[in-house]
Amino acid sequence: MQLECFTTMTNPPDLVPGQPDRPWMDAFGGRTPYRCLPLTMANTTGWEILCPFGFTAEWNGGITAQDIMIIPDAPVTDARHFVLSHFAYGTLTFHTGYLFRTPPGWAVLTSGRPNHIKHGIQALDGLVETDWLPFPFTMNWLFTAPGVVRFEKGEPFCFINVVEHSKLDRFEPVIRSLDSEPELKDQYEVWSTSRAEFNQKLTDGDPAALKESWQRFYFKGEPPERGGPAPTGHINKRRLKRPEPEGGAT
Repeated sequence: MQLECFTTMTNPPDLVPGQPDRPWMDAFGGRTPYRCLPLTMANTTGWEILCPFGFTAEWNGGITAQDIMIIPDAPVTDARHFVLSHFAYGTLTFHTGYLFRTPPGWAVLTSGRPNHIKHGIQALDGLVETDWLPFPFTMNWLFTAPGVVRFEKGEPFCFINVVEHSKLDRFEPVIRSLDSEPELKDQYEVWSTSRAEFNQKLTDGDPAALKESWQRFYFKGEPPERGGPAPTGHINKRRLKRPEPEGGAT
């Protein structure tokens, strides 16, 4: 399967696999957020599109396009080819530089970089039917309050993932009691007991528990003892491919 990335400008922004690191995660003692596999997997499940230059954007709170001022760090030929105020109402719009094409039934889910926090501005998510659309989409961010925001050169301004959205409507959410699945209930209770006992040992200062620091059942794909069989499709690290020009084309 291919995610085709047709360039719509001469020098499009860099498109790279999602990176796991986040400054706020690094700031925790012992970098503990990286123990949360769902976090790190979300960070890397997709591709990032990077700012080709750094800039400052300031919104004065007005509703017109002219109420956002964009100031590149250095002179550029035409910053509007990349970032501009188009929709007004405090909305900052980016051109990705690509027209994406996916296999039938698949779409591109576009968002801000997962778990990437920016003060004063919020990325807007979108689901784009890229299996037929003959024109590109824009990436938009909404100011949450009047003020100034920064986008650094090389900072991701857009994150894309692919989803088989045509089959989503087939899912029917069903709420059930754990009592209806005795085996699953037993597995859950084994985990719950193990977790409570481990946390109590940490509280009590048990040397072995303190040395282990955290339980790695989910990260390693190994249920607690008597917790059922290990999963066969567990993934704890993404290895997405970096986009490459086909046949040297750009």
